[in-house]
Amino acid sequence: MLILIAVLFTVFLIIGMPVAFALGLASIPVFVVSGAMPPTVVIQKMVTATQSFPLLAVPFFIFAGNLMNVTGITYRLVKFARLLTGWMAGGLAQVSIVLSFMMGGISGSAVADASMEARLLGPSMIKQGYSKAMTAAVLAFGSVITATIPPSIGLILFGFVNEVSIGRLFLAGVVPGIFLTIVLMITTWLVARKNGYKPDLPTVPSGKELVSSFSESVWALAFPVILIVGFRFGIFTATEAGAFLVFYALGVGLFIYRELDFKKFREAVTSSISDLGMVMLLIIMAAVLGYAMTIERAPQQITEFVTTLTENPTMILMLVIAVLVVSGMFLEGAANILLVTPIVMPVLISAGYDPVHMGILIVTLINFGGLTPPVGVIMFTVCGILDVKTGAYSRASIPFFIAMGIFFILMAAVPSLTLILPNTLM
Repeated sequence: MLILIAVLFTVFLIIGMPVAFALGLASIPVFVVSGAMPPTVVIQKMVTATQSFPLLAVPFFIFAGNLMNVTGITYRLVKFARLLTGWMAGGLAQVSIVLSFMMGGISGSAVADASMEARLLGPSMIKQGYSKAMTAAVLAFGSVITATIPPSIGLILFGFVNEVSIGRLFLAGVVPGIFLTIVLMITTWLVARKNGYKPDLPTVPSGKELVSSFSESVWALAFPVILIVGFRFGIFTATEAGAFLVFYALGVGLFIYRELDFKKFREAVTSSISDLGMVMLLIIMAAVLGYAMTIERAPQQITEFVTTLTENPTMILMLVIAVLVVSGMFLEGAANILLVTPIVMPVLISAGYDPVHMGILIVTLINFGGLTPPVGVIMFTVCGILDVKTGAYSRASIPFFIAMGIFFILMAAVPSLTLILPNTLM
């Protein structure tokens, strides 16, 4: 039955069916053919999948992110990032990476960040002499930082579906996010020096300019700090933090920047409804397939199969990493988290790995899969906007693939990089 489910799901994807419907239809044999459970259970699982308090964090953070994007916060962050790094070799490319780090505290979505920066910075980078392929590579790889820094939508979904503390996951993502930013900035600097990409600013900005720009951006930069302090002192849960951020964004837009009007508010609401509809449909359908696979004992069977291959924890982790990278090439990040992680997490936990450590590694790996051919979602988003062929993008991405490989090795080998903040503050 598990083989039939896998075959059906693959066939549905090949013929171009949307992932959410492929998830739901692939589970039909378990409920109809095998008769393991009555079909009415499908409807019950669809409804109960949405009835989760931690899951409320998703619409709150999506709405807050869209509110911040229409209130001038993104523009101010670009200006601040440009002053911080625009004087380096590969100035605008460095700006894009730092902006992704800052946007991690706002959008929480790698695809959303990649799409926004491709439209915002892509044309300027190309105009300054960057090749289209290099521009696409930098913007795509930088977006992975956004999925690691809290409040990441991927981490919320991972915590929800695998019953892992979302607060601990948020704290665990901070240090890896900073480390990944540094790794990508060094890589960009090396590539820029080799290809002769010049700084965006002629000189290092003065302290006065930096202070002025920081004061304009402080309301956006303050939220991740508020988030960490809130978790540390038990002021709010992840869901309550999402609700707080909505009111925070409204307050900044209405009373501080005074750029939020009814038209922009309606735009944020419309975008949020569209984004949330996609995510919730994936959650509903993945819940049905997840239940079908639970009935067929998929996690137990896969755990048993992997342990027959090897009992070495390092080898088990390498097998799981390979599975996640491959699945990330074909599935959108949210679908991957909802579908694949409940299967591989029991394997990793039985091998002795910490679920929080694995959560950060897995969510980052899944988003990394979105950067790779043949159908990586982030890759296609950026290449589509900038009109870049995937072959050229792939060649330009080779230094970044190597850098990400080094990052993942260190992440897997040194759990303290991930666990230092949650173990210290919670």
